[in-house]
Amino acid sequence: MPTPKDASLLPAPKVILRLAVPSPLRRLFDYLAPVDLDVEQIAALTPGMRVRVPFGSRALVAVLVSLETHTEVPPARLRPALEVLDNQALLPQSLTNLYLWAAQYYQHPPGDVFHSMLPALLRQGRPAERPGKKVWQLSEAGQELTEQDLRRAPRQREIVEFLKEHEALDKSAVSEMGISASALIALQANGFIVMEERAASSPRAFDAQHSNAQALALNSEQTHAVEQIGKGLGSFQCHLLDGVTGSGKTEVYLQIIARVLEQSRQALVLVPEISLTPQTIARFRQRFACQIAVLHSGLTDSERLNAWLEARDGVAKIIIGTRSALFTPMAQPGVIIIDEEHDSSFKQQEGFRYSARDLAIVRARQEKVSIVLGSATPSLESLHNALSGRYTHLTLKERAGDAASPTLKLLDTTHEQLNEGFSAPLLEQMSSHLQRGNQVLVFINRRGFAPTLQCADCGWVAECTRCDARMTLHKKQPHLRCHHCDTRRPVDYACPNCKSKNLQALGLGTERSEAFLQSQFPDTRVLRVDRDTTRRKNELDALLNEVHQGKPCILIGTQMLAKGHHFPCVTLVAVLDADAGLFSADFRGQEHTAQLLMQVAGRSGRAGLAGEVLIQTRHATHETLRTLVSEDYGHFARALLVERRNAYMPPFSYLTLFRAEAIDMRAPETFLGIVRERAAGILAAQGNQDVALLGPLPAPMERRNGKFRAQLLLQCPQRRTLQNLLSALCPEIESMKESRSVRWSLDVDPQDMI
Repeated sequence: MPTPKDASLLPAPKVILRLAVPSPLRRLFDYLAPVDLDVEQIAALTPGMRVRVPFGSRALVAVLVSLETHTEVPPARLRPALEVLDNQALLPQSLTNLYLWAAQYYQHPPGDVFHSMLPALLRQGRPAERPGKKVWQLSEAGQELTEQDLRRAPRQREIVEFLKEHEALDKSAVSEMGISASALIALQANGFIVMEERAASSPRAFDAQHSNAQALALNSEQTHAVEQIGKGLGSFQCHLLDGVTGSGKTEVYLQIIARVLEQSRQALVLVPEISLTPQTIARFRQRFACQIAVLHSGLTDSERLNAWLEARDGVAKIIIGTRSALFTPMAQPGVIIIDEEHDSSFKQQEGFRYSARDLAIVRARQEKVSIVLGSATPSLESLHNALSGRYTHLTLKERAGDAASPTLKLLDTTHEQLNEGFSAPLLEQMSSHLQRGNQVLVFINRRGFAPTLQCADCGWVAECTRCDARMTLHKKQPHLRCHHCDTRRPVDYACPNCKSKNLQALGLGTERSEAFLQSQFPDTRVLRVDRDTTRRKNELDALLNEVHQGKPCILIGTQMLAKGHHFPCVTLVAVLDADAGLFSADFRGQEHTAQLLMQVAGRSGRAGLAGEVLIQTRHATHETLRTLVSEDYGHFARALLVERRNAYMPPFSYLTLFRAEAIDMRAPETFLGIVRERAAGILAAQGNQDVALLGPLPAPMERRNGKFRAQLLLQCPQRRTLQNLLSALCPEIESMKESRSVRWSLDVDPQDMI
């Protein structure tokens, strides 16, 4: 009887590794297993592992998608992988499937999808291990400190108060609270706190008895929403939580999450902007005594990797983040929540152009969990799905507690003499609200001092040399800046055409309005909130903390102020110019304008104080404005859905936008003309007459960042039909020699047509 050989001495079987390799090619790649693997090691290979492979002259980190026994690649061309980087799958099968689905649907290279969705350190081949973390704790001397001991050191006192309520203070909490390093160093030097290194924590069960704060009482609408969503936990259901601003949607989220945690499952919460994560995290930390992972672009690579692994290993029970946090693995997924689901920030506009909201629904279906889409101004796509019965439609029509909806009024400025954009009635109302000890929010969706610098003698205008756009004048560190390509140059002090020094700053910007309001209300604090004043870490938190102190002040800013913020002392919201979005070249312009106006209006009257919204306009008879003021967003959205149906536009059809750009003015349109011919040929071969090909045409902003742009729009009533065309068309485009003369991309379900 033959003696069995040692398994490690048996020849390795010919297993094909099908890998997602980061490259611009829209396909997977086949490799042989590394030559040093034995039979047992090859048998242990699992999809979701990382593998280092030779690719051209480089070594790249790829992700194993599947193990195959057959390949179309000639045996002589198959190369062995260099090494396997993981002992177990880094990604669960559900996420691998989601990445592959997304790559196919958005017609994007699968290797780039896998690569871009992993934390940077994992893309570099670093071990998938959670490092120990440094934490600060109170010493015995620190435990005995009183408020009087640190009355002259408010930052140190804040740290001590936090540590008396919590077990420890880690680096992530330090970052979220905006704690200065000097305060920690001072406390440590005085022996009031000590730092220690802790091993990576293990998963622990949620203990409802040790939650930090009690749930708020719900009204009947909130109760119904919680019960309806709660009944479906454990299976896929999509719910649209359609609630007016201030109606308590966050409390509904919190009570749903509490139920999920009691089932030993995890919750994923997506917010549209990084500016919303600190206040969201603070609210969740107050409620839940469990580990919370935070993922957004403001983290270091190490912080992001640690949060990603805590979610994957089940240590973090709640995961909060912006768009890309959708792709975070969870050990026990329980619910996905998309707050402000209508927000365009959920659509990636460069590279892998995916919609986090739409992919979240696909993920929820694959993982058999419920998903909640929340908004006071739902997107027309989501509202249409709710009205047609695809989603559960849950409405919150009343504000929570004793807060009442604000009154909206139009201020017709057609015959008004404006002073730096402010009408006399508006300034009077602002003064009245401030005298009553309240706060005022002024909304203007333009950064800078003025959007135009013009010569009063010859009409010359300061324009960007790289874009079809005017440059914005900034007075702080005076310069001209293009907000499309970020080109900057010194301010002209004489006209380049006629040499006149009679240059005028025309139009309104947040900087200019701030200066005017400071002169009009010298005894009132004026706080400007836009991208220019919140570039540095914790600057936005500092501004918002000052607002939350409740003292009379004027907040002036861009749409950063319109998204989800809670300002209990704001009783007047003033919209300086509501007309800008009413006549957009984008068919979604009316929808986005209405959403923005209603969102910013919702910042008023949120805590029992009567709220008022004044909207300045030169088009007071415009149907959009009148409907929003006399009815509500729901009536407006339903009317707009009828228009979309009649115009055969989304959500009643599906769009794909091909874009091309080049330094040569004619190259983009020439290239897209060939793409159109190829598409028409494929449609004829498929016997398909449902896809409309519109263009090619110059983009609305034809020149941007030094390149000329054109676009080709594809429109179809069936999603599958459009996908079949794209699957056949994209490989043809990649093989065209003309594709090398332009930079081209396609955007499936585009949100920005400009």
